[in-house]
Amino acid sequence: MTQSTSSTEGAQAHARSMAGTVVETMATIPASEATGWPAEAVTAKKLWAETVAGGNYTALSVARGAVIELTDLYGDANAHLVAYNATDTSERLNVADTVKVQWQAYLGQGQLLLSDRGRALATILKDTSGKHDTFAGVSTLEGNRDRYGDGTAYCATPAGRELLVLAAAKVGLEPRDIPPTVGLFKGYFVQPDGSLISTGEAGAGAKVWLRAEMPLVILIANAPHPLDTREGYHCTPLQIRIWDGGSNENQPQLELGLEAERALANTHAYIALKGI
Repeated sequence: MTQSTSSTEGAQAHARSMAGTVVETMATIPASEATGWPAEAVTAKKLWAETVAGGNYTALSVARGAVIELTDLYGDANAHLVAYNATDTSERLNVADTVKVQWQAYLGQGQLLLSDRGRALATILKDTSGKHDTFAGVSTLEGNRDRYGDGTAYCATPAGRELLVLAAAKVGLEPRDIPPTVGLFKGYFVQPDGSLISTGEAGAGAKVWLRAEMPLVILIANAPHPLDTREGYHCTPLQIRIWDGGSNENQPQLELGLEAERALANTHAYIALKGI
């Protein structure tokens, strides 16, 4: 039975009942004291470390050059991600452009997350999952009500969209500011008739590395995929590690297509003009 938080006593009892459980974002501060850093980050400045439980969210502000590692710890995480230009949040992830500009609907290493202004927000530096989705978006309040009986943010079966609304509020954004998401760690493939079929997940330990090509605000809801057909609400913790990757110009550059190269050049020109 859910405990009421409408009174001080109820709120205290609810909070204490959660002790020792991963029910929401749990950060390690300072980040350097966290475990689970990859070898590439051992000598780097460690910026952030947290675990986002299933049915929860996070809102992050990261500097240009930061490397964000997302790890599906137990094989059933599903990171619905959106990103914004931190210096002008009216510029944001455009999933349609990310797909069509790069002539590739299935995300992987060497691809970019593109904004609605033809610039690169982030580069996928590494991907050991290969199971992602740019089609279905995030679960909604109505969809979760139909399926689970409830989809509000603080229930046992929160919708990803409702979690993103909370994440957006943390950084001064409104529901109308949330664009379509990319989904990481659950793969879906488009059939010739336009229907989507699941290609599953990579399993426990799958990782995605993103390099911030400009200062970013990143919102993530860790919630079941809207097309998950299993009984019950299934979503396991997502681990996040962020470290300073140094100057973008001095980092290893991946082989990109012509259109992606142009988007990255657009970003570099923008960064230079802004003096970032």
